[in-house]
Amino acid sequence: MDQQMFEKGLAIRRQVLGAEFVDNAIKTADDFNRPLQELVTQYCWGEVWGRPGLDRKTRSLINLAMITALNRPHEVKMHIKGAINNGLTKKDIQEVFLQVAIYCGVPAAVDSFRIAKEVFQEMGI
Repeated sequence: MDQQMFEKGLAIRRQVLGAEFVDNAIKTADDFNRPLQELVTQYCWGEVWGRPGLDRKTRSLINLAMITALNRPHEVKMHIKGAINNGLTKKDIQEVFLQVAIYCGVPAAVDSFRIAKEVFQEMGI
């Protein structure tokens, strides 16, 4: 593991998803899933999210579209919170899900709209 890239990824992951969420994921990792936490933190958050080519707001837009298209509700919920932290508005998120509905499927978009409504209520927005 590249410790420097892991630390970079950990910082970005905390900024986007919230320190409490990330620290809990790292703290509760066991021998089985710790390698996955390390991989995700180093490569996903350090290597990719840490690249200069796209800003975080754009990365969040792309993530919400892809994760909705893949119908991954747990990840959608987490990344909606991250998208808000990265400056997306409810309107931006609504537009992403409408676009996904047309190009990837209404059922996946319906789930993401439902999840977003829950997240917005939890976050008081």
